[in-house]
Amino acid sequence: MENIFFNNLGIIALESATELGKKINKVLYDWRDENFLIPCSCPRFSSGEAKGIVEASVRDKDIYILVDVCNNSLTYKMDGSLNRMSPDDHYQDLKRIIAACNGKAGRITVIMPFLYEGRQHRKTMRESLDCAMMLKELENMGVHSIVTFDAHDPRMQNVLPLNGLEIISPALQFTQALFAEYEDLKIDSEHLIFVAPDEGATERVIFLASLFGVNIGMFYKRRDYTKIVDGTNPIIAHEFCGGNIDGMDAIVVDDMIASGGSMIDVANQLKERGAKRVFLFSTFGLFTSGLEKFDKAYESGVFTRIFTTNLIHQKEELLEKEYYSTVNMGRYIAAIIDTLNKGDSMIEISKPASRIRKAVEDYKIYH
Repeated sequence: MENIFFNNLGIIALESATELGKKINKVLYDWRDENFLIPCSCPRFSSGEAKGIVEASVRDKDIYILVDVCNNSLTYKMDGSLNRMSPDDHYQDLKRIIAACNGKAGRITVIMPFLYEGRQHRKTMRESLDCAMMLKELENMGVHSIVTFDAHDPRMQNVLPLNGLEIISPALQFTQALFAEYEDLKIDSEHLIFVAPDEGATERVIFLASLFGVNIGMFYKRRDYTKIVDGTNPIIAHEFCGGNIDGMDAIVVDDMIASGGSMIDVANQLKERGAKRVFLFSTFGLFTSGLEKFDKAYESGVFTRIFTTNLIHQKEELLEKEYYSTVNMGRYIAAIIDTLNKGDSMIEISKPASRIRKAVEDYKIYH
């Protein structure tokens, strides 16, 4: 039986996710021959205050709101000066658009690829739990479910036991992107290894390594717990746990590249241990300290390729680098929206193990 919301679909892309929204709508248009984008805006007063405007009816529709809280390329005027938009600004705009729907939408799903305040997911002292507060706030505003990708800590699902928090893995798209770029990979335990740059990435690495049929390695971060720098305890060193990797291709998998110092240090240690090539997989490429250190590392042969998704804003400078590959997620998000709108199961989409295994088997046959 068709879901009552089928063909009564609406997509609202905030300014931070305009380009991604257009790509998703184009795919859905090809599938359903209908335009689903609903215009919206968040104009600001000269004081910096704002309001949310939804420019078409949302009554009884199945609404999907797209927001990129990491898009720091956007600015707004306050008191005559330009302010760059922070994650806090984007989150406030999201709440404004939800409020502008006035409770008339049949169902609201928020698609937030980078989970707002996802890095502040647990307490280690007397401090706030911002991510949990955000999730509860959206629940209280009537949001039916939230879709995010590769959450820093998947246990955030426990905050919403009755509402949905779908955490999607982009592992299939990374696998396809790697296979499309390189035809000389030898997929066995003697030639390929997946590496976790820290303890938090171990689950992602085990998932992929199991499907590829290869071994894993892991680094753990030795920290100075007597100091706090930029909100965290500084890393003293990365220590490697694993076997001999001499002559092997190594794939480092993590949820994000922030400043990039840890990822480069890990890649450097792998090369010192004899790794043939080092590939870097990261769902979110923030590159908060610029790309100069990556340029130097690439020129020195520390890594071979960086793969990150287009789930968040990508700097033009990054897109021009010869060592960088974009993993396009537009079609996958369209499939997620289509699946949720029809009321179908999300199991195959959230962790597509069978499709990854088939991609690996096909690669072995053809290469």
